[in-house]
Amino acid sequence: MTDPLALHRSLLTLDSHIDIPWPGGPPFAAETHRRVDLPKMRRGHLVAGCFAAYVPQGRRTNEGHESAFARAVAMLQAIRNMAGGEAQLCVRAADVAAAWRAGGTAVVPAVENGYVVGSDPARLRALAEHGARYLTLTHNGHNALADSAIPRPELGDAAEEHGGLSALGRAVIAEMNALGMLVDVSHASKAAMLAAVAGSRTPVVASHSCVHALCPHPRNLDDAQLDALAQVGGVVQITAVPQFLRSGGKPETVGVADFADHVEYAVRRIGLEHVGISSDFDGGGGIRDWRDAAESPTITAELVRRGFDAGALAALWGGNFLRLLAVAEQGAA
Repeated sequence: MTDPLALHRSLLTLDSHIDIPWPGGPPFAAETHRRVDLPKMRRGHLVAGCFAAYVPQGRRTNEGHESAFARAVAMLQAIRNMAGGEAQLCVRAADVAAAWRAGGTAVVPAVENGYVVGSDPARLRALAEHGARYLTLTHNGHNALADSAIPRPELGDAAEEHGGLSALGRAVIAEMNALGMLVDVSHASKAAMLAAVAGSRTPVVASHSCVHALCPHPRNLDDAQLDALAQVGGVVQITAVPQFLRSGGKPETVGVADFADHVEYAVRRIGLEHVGISSDFDGGGGIRDWRDAAESPTITAELVRRGFDAGALAALWGGNFLRLLAVAEQGAA
């Protein structure tokens, strides 16, 4: 009989979307109130995490864009500073695998919200030089690149402004491809997501999204979006945000069974190789049985109960995401 905990501890487990506190916070290496810190990752055998420099949507002015970019750079530096001791900064797929083999913990930087680019695609190079491995095109609210799944009327958003992507958004995607950064379509409107899938030279990722057919939240991907993602070799990383997993869901009413329902649906719809796992911890994620990184084995246990074997779990828990990261690197080379 399979021992889920032993199986979990044998895997290279990667969570593709974790927020960091801002401004600042206690050291990553210390036990904290955060859902993710190094001690919790070690207890839960969470080998790697993509830590996001999240920048909220603001006014689309020069001052707003300058402030957003400065914040993103400062947050990326803070993510880099998390490395040390058992925690290793990893900016290539091979680095993550090497950290796992050495018994370490991988810290992978990312940026959430293309608002930080403003109107200057050249800023992407600075983000890449600070280690960012993916950029989420939007957050809640349209920006200069793309329409969001959730417009912000209080910021002046219309229902739709760009018809998906703007010309600038297409240029930004081309520059991301050239730099080897993954294009993240979580938070983007359906039109923007489909345009990004079609316009990117390398497969795109939805770093923290769920399935619309099971929970009709505007942030979730419908069947047409899932199909489009799979057709280009992309991956949807199912996430532990309660209201994305079940309509009206709350942390105390949604559990790992709901999470596994979304994983199973996506696997049946588009294939195992196009599905992965994320939490959105410290950014809204957290469910009854997976409240923090230390409880990560509960996801493996539920998937084992449903018949997923070691190979399938290795793909879901990081293999598929790392494959995309390597493809993006090769595309840049």
